[in-house]
Amino acid sequence: MLLGEFEHTVDDKNRLTLPAKFRQALSGGLVITRGLDRCLHCYPEADWEQLVESRLAGLDPFSSEGRMMNRWFFASASEAKPDKQGRVLVPGTLARKAGIDREVVIVGARNRLEVRDRAAWQAGQQESVHGGGGPDRQHRVAMLAQDESLDLGRRQF
Repeated sequence: MLLGEFEHTVDDKNRLTLPAKFRQALSGGLVITRGLDRCLHCYPEADWEQLVESRLAGLDPFSSEGRMMNRWFFASASEAKPDKQGRVLVPGTLARKAGIDREVVIVGARNRLEVRDRAAWQAGQQESVHGGGGPDRQHRVAMLAQDESLDLGRRQF
């Protein structure tokens, strides 16, 4: 399980050094793609394949929503293998779409890593501590609670 929060930097060659704690889990390779909240998602290969099979493969290719979700995840996805120093290349287009420049936070999120702009992460953490988020955030939490595959229906938020 990928857990924790780590501050890192992206070097001049767009390489991200993975936290030492995660290198073993990601040594076989990973898939980097756009996240849903202006970040990057980095999945170990096995977890990427499970996501594809369990959530994306069943999307209706004839619906506009299904095509949109497939494009969102697959068009910008990039396979990467850490080098001996535990670094992976982050494609520039992906970094720009996620608003990532040099200073990042790498967040363990169970089966994936999230790579976020450090300043944006800190601002978001401040907002959530002080009760921000508004109706949009409340809607997302309510939708998560209703998602039976996450088994959150009995938990209170």
